[in-house]
Amino acid sequence: MKKIITIGLMLIGMISNAQTDLPLLKVSANQRYFVTADNKPFFWMGDTGWLLFYKLKREEAIQYLEDRKRKGFNVIQVMVVHDLKGGVNAYGDSSLHNRDIAQPKITEGNSFNDEAAYDFWDNVDYVIDEAAKRGIYMALVPLWGGNVKFVTETQAKTYATFLAERYRNKTNIVWLNGGDIKGSDALGTWNAIGKTLKLVDKNHLVGFHPRGRNSSSEWFHNEPWLDFNMFQSGHKSYAQDTSSNETLHYGEDNWRYVNHDYNLQPTKPTFDGEPSYEGIPYGLHDGKEPYWTANEIRRYAYWSVFAGACGFTYGHNAVMQFHKMRDTSASFFPKISWREALNAEAAGEMQYLKQLMLSRSYLDRVPDQNIVADNGEKYRRVLATRGKKYALFYTYNGRDFKVVLGRISGQQVKAYWYGPAEGKQVQIGKFKNKGTRIFNPPGNEQNGNDWVLVLESI
Repeated sequence: MKKIITIGLMLIGMISNAQTDLPLLKVSANQRYFVTADNKPFFWMGDTGWLLFYKLKREEAIQYLEDRKRKGFNVIQVMVVHDLKGGVNAYGDSSLHNRDIAQPKITEGNSFNDEAAYDFWDNVDYVIDEAAKRGIYMALVPLWGGNVKFVTETQAKTYATFLAERYRNKTNIVWLNGGDIKGSDALGTWNAIGKTLKLVDKNHLVGFHPRGRNSSSEWFHNEPWLDFNMFQSGHKSYAQDTSSNETLHYGEDNWRYVNHDYNLQPTKPTFDGEPSYEGIPYGLHDGKEPYWTANEIRRYAYWSVFAGACGFTYGHNAVMQFHKMRDTSASFFPKISWREALNAEAAGEMQYLKQLMLSRSYLDRVPDQNIVADNGEKYRRVLATRGKKYALFYTYNGRDFKVVLGRISGQQVKAYWYGPAEGKQVQIGKFKNKGTRIFNPPGNEQNGNDWVLVLESI
């Protein structure tokens, strides 16, 4: 039997010094973006690895983290406690004693070679440190949302204190309160967790992961513990009831969530923390075609970022649950295993968005739809963002569109097309920076023929 010790004693010697420290993250001076502690721009390029702490052994976790590092991801969103009813990790260890969130199941020692010593939390520590070595931050969801009905505010404070004390010296942590739930469900408990995390751990950013088709701003925008907003534009089943007191249910038009949050006071960063996953059915629970594809994920990404978001989180149906083909407990009808899904099309394409945004001045960037003279509706909409010396325009279907020049500095501008699917460039030319001009993207007009028009001051 593994010896259970009290929370008061378990913190001694628990923080590993083996971690390669990353700079802490903070909100930029203009309150729009993330930066590192030394004020370097940080573009949130996230992946949803929700069940990482449960489904994978150490060697599998390293395989996953290595792959995500190669593809340019710098944040992994992951559940800490997934299910209060039970559930163990890949080594057979549970996170809690007696299914009580206020009693994390901790054993003496942390040697991997000692089965009695190596517990659930030791494994969490290991994965967090391995992520840090690869330049990856871990966005930790303390308690997955639906479990909140079994938790009192007192229990929540005890648990949040445990987490904050255990991980406040890990530099690659972001806290994501909530977990696919409306904040109005157990508002007091979510506030208790958020306030406690911020009180005990002043080092790390705190956000809230909301239910599909909602933003954290609906419930917590004015809460001092909430450092940034996150919305989930995807994953509201067609079968779900659309009647609600909440106001934000835009779905695919995820740029609208950004517009909403961007105009709130006080100013806080916002981004799409869960669009529709690549390889998941449109109807979510019905398992029928069609499934969301790579070009649709790119649209979610560029629409939201160009609208003013501080980053984007990608997800794949098989990877988020680390599905193995013989696993009968799979949700949402994945067609491939998590290892195969690592190389899904959009997973390899997200790096081009990150590279594009960080390749020029970042903190002066603003959304600006006034530089698009002939905007369209739905998939014909062109999203535009600019800095002082550049402007970027995203078209999902490659239609011709008209640009208002003169909104960036310089007497002349040079222009080229940037391909979100490959990161390739197609040169256009140079011209005077005044008047209006029609731009014609390569290829035929059709959904998925997406391009970014890049204008740079000369």
